[in-house]
Amino acid sequence: MLKVEAIIRPERIAQVTPALDAAGCTGYHYTNITGQGRQGGVEVFVGRGGQTAVRAAVPKTLITTVIPDELLEKVIDAILEAARSPDGGNLGDGKIFVSHVSDVVRVSSGERGAIAM
Repeated sequence: MLKVEAIIRPERIAQVTPALDAAGCTGYHYTNITGQGRQGGVEVFVGRGGQTAVRAAVPKTLITTVIPDELLEKVIDAILEAARSPDGGNLGDGKIFVSHVSDVVRVSSGERGAIAM
């Protein structure tokens, strides 16, 4: 089993979740987060007179799912296709992290492993 965590632009969540469903990944959750990567901050207008300030933290959305190993490439491709900016991709489109999961336990029944997913 693998855990996939994708950090994407919040405005792309409406495209990513149906793409995950189509790829066979039906169990996931997402959370709105704030952070900074290579993109750095963003310049925002504040106050009057066109003053600007750099905001170091940028809003993002974190999608988390645990999948069987055989779904990995389909899930990654689905996220890449749906989360990438329409003009071929831009800095700040996000990152995907993959890690191994040693066990899953279903709380209601105590089942473990792949059957618990």
